[in-house]
Amino acid sequence: MSIPQSGGGPIERHEQLAEYLADGCKSKEQWRIGTEHEKFGYCRDTHKPLPYEGERSILAVLEGLRDGHGWAPLTEGDKLIGLEKDGANVSLEPGGQLELSGAPLETIHETCDEVNAHLADVKDIADKIGVGFIGLGAAPEWTHDQMPMMPKGRYKLMDAYMDKVGTSGKIMMRRTCTVQVNLDFASEADMVQKLRVALALQPVANALFGNSPFFEGKPNGVKSWRGWVWDRLDDARTGMLPFVFDDGFGFESWADYALDVPMYFVYRDGKYVDALGQSFRDFLKGELPALPGETPTLSDWADHLTTIFPEARIKKFIEMRGADGGPWRRLCALPAFWVGLMYEQGPLDAAWDLVKGWDDEMRQALRVAAYTDGLAAEVNGVKMLDLARETVALSEAGLKQRARPGAGGLVPDETHFLNALKESVESGKAPADELLDQYNSTWGGDISRIYDQFSY
Repeated sequence: MSIPQSGGGPIERHEQLAEYLADGCKSKEQWRIGTEHEKFGYCRDTHKPLPYEGERSILAVLEGLRDGHGWAPLTEGDKLIGLEKDGANVSLEPGGQLELSGAPLETIHETCDEVNAHLADVKDIADKIGVGFIGLGAAPEWTHDQMPMMPKGRYKLMDAYMDKVGTSGKIMMRRTCTVQVNLDFASEADMVQKLRVALALQPVANALFGNSPFFEGKPNGVKSWRGWVWDRLDDARTGMLPFVFDDGFGFESWADYALDVPMYFVYRDGKYVDALGQSFRDFLKGELPALPGETPTLSDWADHLTTIFPEARIKKFIEMRGADGGPWRRLCALPAFWVGLMYEQGPLDAAWDLVKGWDDEMRQALRVAAYTDGLAAEVNGVKMLDLARETVALSEAGLKQRARPGAGGLVPDETHFLNALKESVESGKAPADELLDQYNSTWGGDISRIYDQFSY
């Protein structure tokens, strides 16, 4: 989750809310790729999750990256809660999940190099202190009581609120991980088309990247427990957003939607002020109970936008949010999948042609089927495996058209980053299926085997 944002000064006109979003428009030459991924840390000998402090802890990993690999510290009060370097940052999810939020880069080659360098640095520190990190969509066996809560004021407020608005918010915070990519848009019309395609096809990403078939030590009956959790979190700030497909949708529509999402907090003087359930519309009028008489800044607006959690969202870019965390090949495959679909007009138009006839019920049904049945899902005659095959092919065509070389020109384009997805399409199996196969055969039902075989 996000660190405090720097959006700008006082909001003096309502139009500034949509203008803030529109300021993200960039020419195609300026489009970049920002990849984010989360991972679980654990003690190698006990397989227990890492606490914040101690000899084997999240803090020890952060300090190791700071002292041994040149990362600058980010603190909240007297607590080290993140790091930054070269346009990237390392942050903590509520349950101690370690997240890399990558720098905005030009190619998948660069973003994959960044991921690999980060994982190598983390492994260097982890090996020295006897801990490991694993990429999964949900914690395989840890209970709620075993999970620590990181010392961030934002998380303390959210945790107290979650049970009031849904049934799975505390699970999401402590025991799920994702990989996502942030992409640019050229104009309002370009944003609209990309966001519609992104929302409609998030179920395909969830099916291809589904990697959380276990929870509290046993199979949970679905392929993406993380997807199941997000569907039950908070209807006011999650979901497939039917209004995005309405005629006339644009930046102003998103701003109006965001204004009606209940607030979590306001960040002031290094502290999070409790504004749980309050209205940003009241804030604009100087009537926020948490800060009576104060009106918001654009930085407050930017912060508020980070508390909206649909399957895809816009800030000054578009975030694709539908995939489970996973093995390193999938961390590079996720940005490749969406860049191939989004960054060339032909594949983007073709992707829109695939989904433009779906209604709200169809999109939601595909979402549920994806996290439940993965690539074996079928809704109203649409087979998820066929849809995945078509979208991966469109993505490959887009990456070929981009023709961004790597390895000093020895690799002509970025298409090889899709190989993991092409294998899934050919076999009909996503990571969740492979995990279940092993659990039911060679592992003999022993979930602990997952750590040795699937850690970074």
